[in-house]
Amino acid sequence: MWSEAELRRAEPGWAAVDAARRAGRSQGTHWRILVVDNDPDVHAATLAALEGRTLFERPLVFMHAFSGDEAKALLLTETDLAMVIIDVVSEQPSAGLDLVDFIRHCAGLRNTRIVLRTGQPGQVPDLETLLRYDINDYRTKAELTPDRLLAMVVTAVRSYKQLCAVDASRVSLELIVRSSASLLETKDAHEFASAVLTQLAALLQVPREGLVCVQRGEGRRDYHVLAAAGRFSELAGLPLDLLSQGPELDLLCASIERRYNVFGESGGLALHIGHKDEQDFVVFMDVPGNHRGLEPQLLDVLCANLSTLLHNRGLLGRLHESAYHDPLVNLPNRAHFVEEVHDCARHGATDYVLALIDIDDFSATNDVMGHRFGDRLLEQVARCLEAALPPGVLLARLGADTFGVLGSQRQVQPRQLLDCVRQPLNIDGVPHKVSLTCGYVLLPAEPQAGVDLVKDATIALKRAKRDHRGQDLQYAAQMGAEARARALLRSELREAIDGQQLFLVYQPQLNLSTHALVGLEALLRWRTSDGRFVPPDQFIPVAEHSGLIVGLGQWVLATACATMRELLDANAAPQRMAVNVSTVQLQDPGFFDLVCAALERSGLQGRHLELEITESVAVLPTQFLEHTLSALRAQGISIAIDDFGTGYSSLSYLERLPLDRIKIDRSFVHQLGEPRGARIAEMVAQLGRKLGLKVLAEGIEDASVWQPLLAMGCEEGQGYYIARPMEKDALIAWMERQARHDACGPRDALAG
Repeated sequence: MWSEAELRRAEPGWAAVDAARRAGRSQGTHWRILVVDNDPDVHAATLAALEGRTLFERPLVFMHAFSGDEAKALLLTETDLAMVIIDVVSEQPSAGLDLVDFIRHCAGLRNTRIVLRTGQPGQVPDLETLLRYDINDYRTKAELTPDRLLAMVVTAVRSYKQLCAVDASRVSLELIVRSSASLLETKDAHEFASAVLTQLAALLQVPREGLVCVQRGEGRRDYHVLAAAGRFSELAGLPLDLLSQGPELDLLCASIERRYNVFGESGGLALHIGHKDEQDFVVFMDVPGNHRGLEPQLLDVLCANLSTLLHNRGLLGRLHESAYHDPLVNLPNRAHFVEEVHDCARHGATDYVLALIDIDDFSATNDVMGHRFGDRLLEQVARCLEAALPPGVLLARLGADTFGVLGSQRQVQPRQLLDCVRQPLNIDGVPHKVSLTCGYVLLPAEPQAGVDLVKDATIALKRAKRDHRGQDLQYAAQMGAEARARALLRSELREAIDGQQLFLVYQPQLNLSTHALVGLEALLRWRTSDGRFVPPDQFIPVAEHSGLIVGLGQWVLATACATMRELLDANAAPQRMAVNVSTVQLQDPGFFDLVCAALERSGLQGRHLELEITESVAVLPTQFLEHTLSALRAQGISIAIDDFGTGYSSLSYLERLPLDRIKIDRSFVHQLGEPRGARIAEMVAQLGRKLGLKVLAEGIEDASVWQPLLAMGCEEGQGYYIARPMEKDALIAWMERQARHDACGPRDALAG
């Protein structure tokens, strides 16, 4: 291998080659071409034919290597090499192709165009080699006249330019796509605008010098600088009209007016970003006048992508608002509240209180006064709670009429929150008295999921609603255990209903004077698969709270009516069949039709059915309840009030409701044997007579209470002394025995 010094002395053409090499190293924007040949004359001839030429607005610059090793050393330093002209057999037969393999696989110059040159026509590589190494052309040295050499270089450089453009577009598109995710994650419009400047500078490969303006009004010139970088940084926040007159302002205004991208003749680029009828952004980027970092089509793609991102950010913002905000009361919603509780608990805020506050009787108010009134009531309560809470405390709406509060124990005082509505609220000019109930939990020392803490507070709230309405109650561990037990019982009850484990028993009701059978009370029982009985006072409340009572009550009513039909057909029926009805059933809009349908299917008249309600109906609106009961009585159905004196004890309800019978609770009957124990039973009986109601005593368990009940005016009774509740077959057998002993005395007649 010849040294450069030897070549310099031996060949006069080397000086031009050396000068070209040094020029190539210092040139910035040019087409770099490497000539690999061990013949200095070839190098000199190439320079003579092509030196000083300009193609596609860029000059040609040549580099020279006289051996494969020298070429490889040069190739490893090059990243922008347009073309390599290689002598196929400059040193040994396979040297040229070895260098081609090095270019593609070691140097990684995928786009560089390769032209093979040889002195012998028979040394052309096969087609497979040409295709495998993407060789651009193959020529003998004799063919390469100056004109043909120029044509070959033009073709190769054009091909290289196109390949580089495709690569640049691909890289730019990848960058645009990758940047989309980060732009979508920006928190606000300012952060979005600042990120646009960063991404645009990276794509254009220019310094981050520019500004983003956003439209804030309807006027074309009502734009403000939202983000600025570089020498424009001090302009952030200024109206566009306050910018100094200059090319930047001219380009921005032109882009706003025309709604598309504008290149400045002496430099600068203004991009329009936005959709029709939406907020517009205009971006100015300081770029050189001859800069073409991105093709116009790619700029259009970029702007379309940014416009879509801007639109999607607005959409995401609205979705986020919808997902985490309650528009009715303008407060955070349940999802937001649970996340905040979770974060608070995770960071160990043990001095914090999570309180749930519920509006008492809101559902009934909503039904009677209308949904608009209910909405206004919710708004008023929300504002009252806001006013009662110090800054920094989270208030959210978690359900229809439930609000959540999260704050330190010093800031959140449940008692004070309940007092914030002590004065009547003015709803559309109507004073409305409202009370609140609160259940709360103290955040534990051990991290706990936010959703579980909200569940604990909900358990306390439900317990407070049941036992301490209008007051506050703190969650305790046993509440959770009881709630889990109820949940298990609810699940088992569902399975029991599906498995037909529930059945009816019937307890006779007698006329205390004549001992005649006057009625039957249908009672629901649950016998599990292992023969164990679940007490009604355990599963009936679960059925009511879960809504299962509606379907279950329908089955009870239909079954009791069918039994009454059988007894009528056997000429053994008493006057009436009594069926218990829960408050939940009475609130069902279809309850009246359901009762009428049950009577019709069994062929019964209204007088054959009595519906028993409890004092808990006092929670229902009086007008609604009166209407429902009056419609039922119009069908001949009698109405009895059960367990009077153990619940709400509203005398006004007794007077206003359309009732037929009042039942003395078993607890008062049991007190008849105690000193002064008859007072309440006597009061109930006297009250019934005053109101024109029949009086029936429950819980008659021995003969000692029979005469006292008669003496106080109680006409009817039921209890274990008369007969225990029985299934249908046992009932029929009891009725047959009762008929055979009609002539016996009271004790004998009740035997068995």
